[in-house]
Amino acid sequence: MKTPNSVSQKTQSADLTVVQKTTIDTLHKEGKTQKSSVSKHINREAKGRKRCGRKKCTSNRDNHTLERIVKQNPLKNVGEIHKDASRTTTHRHLQDMGFSCHIPCVKPLLNNRPRQKRLAWAKDKNDWTAAEWSKVMKRGEAQNPCCLRSKVNAAVYQDVLEHCMLPAADQLYGDADFIFQQDLAPAHSAKATSTWFKEHAIPVLNWPANSPDLNPIENLWGIVKRKMRYARPNNAEELKATIRATWALITPEQCHRLVDSMPRRIAAVIQAKGAPTNY
Repeated sequence: MKTPNSVSQKTQSADLTVVQKTTIDTLHKEGKTQKSSVSKHINREAKGRKRCGRKKCTSNRDNHTLERIVKQNPLKNVGEIHKDASRTTTHRHLQDMGFSCHIPCVKPLLNNRPRQKRLAWAKDKNDWTAAEWSKVMKRGEAQNPCCLRSKVNAAVYQDVLEHCMLPAADQLYGDADFIFQQDLAPAHSAKATSTWFKEHAIPVLNWPANSPDLNPIENLWGIVKRKMRYARPNNAEELKATIRATWALITPEQCHRLVDSMPRRIAAVIQAKGAPTNY
């Protein structure tokens, strides 16, 4: 049988195996203990401590309270319920309790009229192929996204079209024809903006209101946001540089997959009878 001294030399109290702990308990009953891993183990057992390390920042009562709060308010986010513990610790406790945390999908509220317009639009574009959708240029589809400081009104938007969209269109399509796609934001649907497109002989795709699920550019921005999740820019210039660098990481294959998804998106809108889809 190993002596207490040999056990203490080869192990630390935090790394004792079940056999070693049993040996220590036997030696302790025989009065053969000393100030080492043996005494640490004995003192921990006497005090009722089953593990070493930092003391938990929440008690069993705190955990029961947390569980009750979550069951009564399942839509609360972690930031609203964590108090004594950090957000990370609270999230871990919730996972240990069997709860799962999700980010709610934000969808526009559509009444019957917008749904009917979405459905009619989808039926009208139902025969379009992926090749036809590849000729549609989306708002924001540029190699270097424009970063603006001011509020976007019709004049600012036309300036963006002039200095950002037109050069990007030359790079993407050259002399080939294309259709421009934009949503119905006030700056986009202004009469002055419509006049600008007519003067430049650029056709604009009619677009249903409140339809981000039909716009692949939203997915591209989602990719950028996920890639920038852990970025910590210190000022506006670093933020713009980070956005441009992250945007440049988007591959042509990702863009092609999103364009190819357009027929499926339209089919999903028709199946949902104009209601929001999972896209």
